[in-house]
Amino acid sequence: MSGNNGRWLCAAVVAVAAAMTGTVGAQADSAPQGKELVILGDSFTANGWNPLSKEKKCDHGDTAWPVQLSGLMGVQNDDLWNQSCPGASLDTGDGYTLKVQASNADKAGAFGPRTKLVTVQFGLNDVWGGATQSPWASIEHCFYDVAGGCGTDAVAAGRMADPQNVTGAEYATRISKVITYIRYYAPNAHIVIVGYPELFRPDQDSICFDIAGVPVTQPRGRTVVEYLNRFDQAEREAAAQLNLEYLDTRALTAGHGLCTPEQWVNGVFDPKVNVTGLPFHPAPQGDAVVADALYERYAR
Repeated sequence: MSGNNGRWLCAAVVAVAAAMTGTVGAQADSAPQGKELVILGDSFTANGWNPLSKEKKCDHGDTAWPVQLSGLMGVQNDDLWNQSCPGASLDTGDGYTLKVQASNADKAGAFGPRTKLVTVQFGLNDVWGGATQSPWASIEHCFYDVAGGCGTDAVAAGRMADPQNVTGAEYATRISKVITYIRYYAPNAHIVIVGYPELFRPDQDSICFDIAGVPVTQPRGRTVVEYLNRFDQAEREAAAQLNLEYLDTRALTAGHGLCTPEQWVNGVFDPKVNVTGLPFHPAPQGDAVVADALYERYAR
């Protein structure tokens, strides 16, 4: 990482040595003590936006789960690192990727023996398996493609990238170097892959969302649901491969997706849920259950 190549080289050397000898060397006495909570993620973490602004920036919602979690933990700003950003990815593009966010956290001294919890929530904005568009781009286009839809023929017709491209093995490969680094410099931290919330039931064929409180149904939505199913599986498998924790956010929010009686996901300017909320992202209630689960399992 820029500005900290020495630390990254040291971590790589130690990781190789540990693999060969079964031991891990002691950290240097001069290493930072770290911040208690480190948040790395995309818009499902940041969950903030200004619909009237044309500027792209890392807006953080007032009720986003990192805000609620830091409150539960009693963590003040000087003991929290949160650079989660809408549009962020694992490694696609030149924005706030996982590596960039982790590098900036490192420069701020966020990783150390005091670090209690590090969360990672990425993937929907990445390109997978040689596709030309990300899953989220595919999903957004499909939402509004009334004529074509996103049924089982959508991949063959070129309207959507193939959900089968998303695999646990590739996910693990794309995060493994950063995870090795974090694990070395924050040896006492729980490192948690945070899953995405339920937007639609895993068995749905049609999909629905609200625009200004009016439900809009896309009867041909199976491929969107398959994408979300694949992400749940890939993140779970990657966590197992890398010996990380996995927070099953989808299970925590089951039955509260779009167009449900008790909806925990924002529609588009939907007054019934959260009129100013980022569309298709968690409403305050959805973020609250994630914050509560992280706190109870890893940070109490």
